[in-house]
Amino acid sequence: VYIHISLYRGFILFLTFLFYTAYHLSRKPISIVKSQLHRNCSTVVKPADLNITDNDTWCDWAPFDQNNYQSLFGYLDNSFLVAYAIGMFISGIFGERLPLRYYLSFGMLMSGLFTCLFGLGFYLNIHSLGYYAFIQVMNGLMQTTGWPAVVACVGNWFGKGKRGFIMGVWNSHTSVGNILGSLIAGVYVSSAWGMSFIVPGLIIASTGILCFFFLVEKPEDVSCTPPQHHSGETEPLLQNSSHIDRTVNGAITTESVEVIEEHTEAISFCGALCIPGVVEFSLCLLFAKLVSYTFLYWLPLYISNVAHFKAKEAGDMSTLFDVGGIVGGIMAGLVSDYTGGRATTCCVMLLGAAPMLFLYNYIGQRSLGTTIGMLLLCGGLVNGPYALITTAVSADLGTHESLRGNSRALSTVTAIIDGTGSIGAALGPLLAGIISPTGWNNVFYMLISADVLACLAINVFLDYSFKQGIQRGYKKRFLTI
Repeated sequence: VYIHISLYRGFILFLTFLFYTAYHLSRKPISIVKSQLHRNCSTVVKPADLNITDNDTWCDWAPFDQNNYQSLFGYLDNSFLVAYAIGMFISGIFGERLPLRYYLSFGMLMSGLFTCLFGLGFYLNIHSLGYYAFIQVMNGLMQTTGWPAVVACVGNWFGKGKRGFIMGVWNSHTSVGNILGSLIAGVYVSSAWGMSFIVPGLIIASTGILCFFFLVEKPEDVSCTPPQHHSGETEPLLQNSSHIDRTVNGAITTESVEVIEEHTEAISFCGALCIPGVVEFSLCLLFAKLVSYTFLYWLPLYISNVAHFKAKEAGDMSTLFDVGGIVGGIMAGLVSDYTGGRATTCCVMLLGAAPMLFLYNYIGQRSLGTTIGMLLLCGGLVNGPYALITTAVSADLGTHESLRGNSRALSTVTAIIDGTGSIGAALGPLLAGIISPTGWNNVFYMLISADVLACLAINVFLDYSFKQGIQRGYKKRFLTI
C-alpha cells in the first residue's frame, strides 16, 4: 500500500511540476522579445531594397519605435500583472468549488490560445498597442487558474513533515519554466519573434490536454489514504490555542474523520484572512514578488542596455538568475524543515538580498565571471523566500489547525497570498518602466527598498508569534515559526 501511494505521489509531483513549468514558460517570451521590438538600429544592417524615412527607428516594431518605449513595455507588463492580481483572488474561490482537473485544463488551453495570439501579431502585421494590451489582460486572467490549483493538488497528497524540502524542489518549476521560456524565445527572437510566443503557447495547450486525461486530484479518488496534515512531531506555523493531544492511538483516526466530515463547506474569503499569519505573509510576498517579477520582465533589457549584449545573449545570461532561484528555493525549504522556522528563514534571506542587489548594480558587469556569480547569488536570495512563501508556507496556513480539518481552504489561502503577491508583481515592472528612464540605479534602489519592507512584514509576524508563545507557554515557539 505504501509503495502504491508513493508512486501516485511521485506521479502527481511530476505532473504538477510539468503543468506550472508550462505556465511560466509561456510568460517569459515578452521579456526576451522586448529588446527585439526596440533595437539600436544603427548596428543593424539595412536591406538594400528598404526605403527608410527614419534612420534611428527603421528596424523597430511600431508602436514600440517611440522614445517612450520603456513606458509602453511597462503598460504591457502591467496589463498582464494587474489582471493576474485581480483574477487570483477570484481564482482561489473557483478552485475550491470546481474540479481541479477541469479547471487546470481549461486554464492551460486558454493561456495557450492567448499566448499564440500575441505571436500572431507578428505575422498579421499588427501594430496596435490596444491589441497587445488586450491579449496580455486575457492571458493574465487565464494564468490565474494555475497556482492555486496545483498547490491545492500537491497539498492534498502530501502532509506537513518534509513539506519545505519537497515543495522547495517542486517549486523549481518556476525557474525551470523561466529558463526554458527564455531559451525557446531566444531561438526565434532575431528571425521571427512571433514564434517566440507561438511555440510556448502550443506547449502549454498540450499540457492542458495531458492534465485532462491524467491528473488525479485527491488520494481518495484512487482509494488511497489522505495525508495527516497535523502531526504531534511537527508544530504548525502558528500553534492553535486549543491544541489536542494526538498521541493516543485510535483517537487520531476517529477525531480526524469527525472533523473532516463536519467541515465540508469551502472557507469564505474573510475566514481565510482570519487565519493567523495569512495577512503578514501576504504582505511579505507582495514586496518579495515585486523584486522577483521586476527581474523576470526587465533583466534581459537591463543586461542588453548596460552590458551591450544582443537580444539572444541577454536572454541566455538572464537565465542564470533563475538557476540561482532553483538552488535558493531548495535551500530555503531544507533550512526551514530543519529549523522549523519558515518566517525566520525568509527574513534572513531577504536581509541578505538587499546588499547583494546593491553590489550587483555596481560591480555586476565588470567581468563575465562577476556577472555570472552575482546573478546566481541574487537569484537564490531573491527567489528563495518567494518560493518558500508561495509553497510550504501557503500549504501550512491552508491546512492550519484553526481550520479544524477543513481541507477545502487550501486553494483560497493560496490565492489570497499569491494574489496579494501579484499586486507587487504588477507594481514592480510598472515602476521599473517609469523609473528606468531616470537611470537603472534608481530601479535598484526601489528593489532594495522593497526587500527591506518584505523583511519588516515578516518581523511583525515574528513579533506577534513570539508574544503569543510566551503567553501560552510554548518554550520553542519562536524557533518553530
